[in-house]
Amino acid sequence: MEGSGMRTDFMTLTRFMLEEQRRHVGATGELTQVLIAICTAVKAVSSAVRKAGIAKLYGIAGGSNSTGDEQKKLDILANDLFINMLKSTFATCALISEENEKCIIVETEKKGKYIVSFDPLDGSSNIDCLVSIGSIFGIWKQVEEGPVTDKDIMQPGRSMVAAGYALYGSATMIVLSSGNGVNGFMLDPAIGEFVLTDDNMKIKPRGKIFSINEGYAQYWDNAVKDYIHKKKYPEEGKSPYGARYIGSMVADMHRTIKYGGIFLYPAHSKSPKGKLRLMYECNPMAYLVTQAGGLATTDHQQ
Repeated sequence: MEGSGMRTDFMTLTRFMLEEQRRHVGATGELTQVLIAICTAVKAVSSAVRKAGIAKLYGIAGGSNSTGDEQKKLDILANDLFINMLKSTFATCALISEENEKCIIVETEKKGKYIVSFDPLDGSSNIDCLVSIGSIFGIWKQVEEGPVTDKDIMQPGRSMVAAGYALYGSATMIVLSSGNGVNGFMLDPAIGEFVLTDDNMKIKPRGKIFSINEGYAQYWDNAVKDYIHKKKYPEEGKSPYGARYIGSMVADMHRTIKYGGIFLYPAHSKSPKGKLRLMYECNPMAYLVTQAGGLATTDHQQ
């Protein structure tokens, strides 16, 4: 309606995925179903995060997850939401969550063809102090029909068909790619829908920010120490990089994609294999960064 101040034609995430689906001959709509289920889980998690203090959802739940981190009450709630929403799509065959020791194989009567890995609530150590947190997910297609095998579960990141993250900050946002660039959708609480606000997101060719936990500097190898030193103390005539580190990967990566720069979480002498998890942190974020025109590396390979 003209003059009302309210838009009547806008691109929601669901509409966006339906349009993407039409571009692919033979698309069944199952991937769209999976992404819509993730959106529903994100909306519910966002609501829980906003009222966590009032609903007494802060604090430790008393257990630890598959990688030894203490579980928070919101961790468990977010995990249950993701699992239940994804199972109900009839489009998934296996779910890999940070909060579960083993892969979850979807019941035969609900089985589909997609494998979803996810960190339902990344940065949960920041929950109690109200710092931005998020959810991360990556989606693969089953290699062959039939029972789920290790071959299906252990596919490389470059085989992903979609990946994204949700950020619960000053607003709730989903950043998503299904292989055709990166787009950001902001949750409009007035209509309860994710609306396209950042289309075709691209990382700047050169940024001004580096993001790394310098508390581990004494344990880094010399190559990392030299690199960070050069960013902080560049040659005469060049400006130094600014340091920004939140400690919530989604928040740090979102800033990096928006403003440019580099995010690092290198292995060091105290943690020789590194601390980031391949399936539900590194692979999805690397997929998004490369889709946005950036580069992701382990230092030895892409």
